[in-house]
Amino acid sequence: MSDSTPLIGEPLALDLVNTAPDGPDLLDTPAQLTEWLALQADRLHGVAIEQPTAADLIAVRAVREDTATALEALLAGRRPPATALRGLERAQAAAPLIRELDWNGDTVVATARRRGPLGAAAAAALAESAIDLFTDPSIGKLKRCEADDCVLLFLPTHPRRRWCSAQRCGNRVRVARYYQRHRPAGTAD
Repeated sequence: MSDSTPLIGEPLALDLVNTAPDGPDLLDTPAQLTEWLALQADRLHGVAIEQPTAADLIAVRAVREDTATALEALLAGRRPPATALRGLERAQAAAPLIRELDWNGDTVVATARRRGPLGAAAAAALAESAIDLFTDPSIGKLKRCEADDCVLLFLPTHPRRRWCSAQRCGNRVRVARYYQRHRPAGTAD
């Protein structure tokens, strides 16, 4: 797995924050946003995935920044800044989830859709995901990857989990430990 590959599989808000690793930004262009949204499409309820613009990218990155700011505070055991929380509320309000009603010939059906441009709709869904994460009782288990060169966050499903990904960071740490134990005496790094 390449470090330029977004890590997915955590709660959606964490996946978003993890697109800003300690290296190149994984949401640097509208094309990268398109790829990431496609990876997350099944979790972006009510968001019609289309070609994003630079403005859409700015809206999503603003939610990422507000989410990251709040998570850093929570990791440190502090109250999240009000500006970050208000930013998430504004993003959510910009494209509320509407249940559109229709008749399918036999019954009334409801389809959830977000109104507005892609950036506002995606930002609203991501802000909603962040709000759900912050209010989830498991937020107290939030961890940062223990690999020296990794800043990614995760919610462990097992109490002994130490890395964002066993394939990405866990393997690298284990290989380095093995090398340290088995290198010839007197060999420098």
